[in-house]
Amino acid sequence: MDPASIAIGIAAVVGVSLLTSARILLEYERGVVFRLGKLTRAKGPGLVFLVPWGVERMKKMDLRIVALDIAPQDTITKDNVSVRVNAVVYFRVADPTTAVIEIEDYYFATSQLAQTTLRSVIGQSELDELLAERERINESVRQIIDEGTDRWGIEVTAVEVKDIDLPQEMKRAMAKQAEAERERRAKVINALGEYQASAKLAAAAEIIQEFPVAMQLRFLQTVTEIAAENNSTTLFPIPMDLFKPFLEPGKPASKEARARAAQVAAETLVEALPNSTDSGQLQSVAKKLIGLAGADGDNDEVTEKVSEKLPAEPDDAE
Repeated sequence: MDPASIAIGIAAVVGVSLLTSARILLEYERGVVFRLGKLTRAKGPGLVFLVPWGVERMKKMDLRIVALDIAPQDTITKDNVSVRVNAVVYFRVADPTTAVIEIEDYYFATSQLAQTTLRSVIGQSELDELLAERERINESVRQIIDEGTDRWGIEVTAVEVKDIDLPQEMKRAMAKQAEAERERRAKVINALGEYQASAKLAAAAEIIQEFPVAMQLRFLQTVTEIAAENNSTTLFPIPMDLFKPFLEPGKPASKEARARAAQVAAETLVEALPNSTDSGQLQSVAKKLIGLAGADGDNDEVTEKVSEKLPAEPDDAE
């Protein structure tokens, strides 16, 4: 054969071998290489060359996080309540070599382990814990699954319980319980408000007792608030104290007041009547005007003060 033809044939074989042995792995991919069926190592990312003609074979592994949806699981809680729970598991391949050689299908195995673990944890928890402590339930399920998949080279990053479906009878019972609890809180708050209001009213009553006029001011303020509505008829009671001066007779005047009135009356009579008027008649008229005529005892002092203002009586000798 022509040496040139041989060279061309060799070059063609080498070229085809290079093309068939070249592999390109993405950043999130790794290639587990087997040489004649024996594990060598994981390669990638980037351009990877394998020994051609089937000497080396490679299995790609995706290192990205996978969201695994767990089908709804029917289980019974610790307090014998039937519930239906579903969740989602987030995991990734941490060791591609172990994930290839230790388990046939890591995705299916992780799914089954997650289902059984979820049912087991729910069965060990009461309904109230399941509803109120969901984060603790999630963390407990995650730890159990992660421990089971660690020997497979799988890392579980998170587990989230999505929905907890309760029977209709349990939902109605829980609704009644919540309603009763709300009513209890409302009654307690109302009683506390009444207690605080009674304390304030007692303090206000003490102040009003000390200052009675405050009751009148409060009464007028209430009337003003009622009168703001034009569609109401207001009955305005008037205190009877205002009518006491008209209903009850007045107290008798004191001696000083009567004396002063007598002096004023005498001065008025002296100035009004002629000087020729008899002083005895003036005294008699003054006494009658101030109600002193016929009085006895206490009116002597008043009579003396009146007499001082009247002219002296004429002497009979003259």
